[in-house]
Amino acid sequence: MAPRITESLVRTAIAKAVHNVFATMLRRDTTPRPAGSEATTPATYQLLASVGFVGEANGVVYLCLQDDFARFATSEVLGLRPGDPTASDHEVVKDAIGEIANMTVGGFKNQLCDVGLPCMLTLPTIVRGSDLKVIGLKGAERHVVEFECAGHVLVADIQVKTG
Repeated sequence: MAPRITESLVRTAIAKAVHNVFATMLRRDTTPRPAGSEATTPATYQLLASVGFVGEANGVVYLCLQDDFARFATSEVLGLRPGDPTASDHEVVKDAIGEIANMTVGGFKNQLCDVGLPCMLTLPTIVRGSDLKVIGLKGAERHVVEFECAGHVLVADIQVKTG
């Protein structure tokens, strides 16, 4: 029988994955907000990065960012100076945030594998727009974890089911 995916497991796994990737790639600390402190109304975003996972656990992790955080993260990853126009190029932002998402969800997935839920990743998908919202997947448990990083907010919206 597959292990149960609990809120504690999801929060711990995503916090560790986000911390490791952001400390390495952006050289920045992240602080998870306490459970239950998430906004009571659905937020809208300008960039959603998603990576799915399939196997004993199935689901998707969305990293939700405002455009200013996406540009900031891109600058940090690429070592650009503040205000460098390269950090605003749509393709550059897409590539940088896609890599951050892939590494983050890879770390999350590895922790699922470590507890007996082997799975593999899908390719990252990046969507940019205005007023983007994540909708729950049918039959999946939804876990939303917010992080603070350098004055910005990153939201990890994790939707998962076993079997």
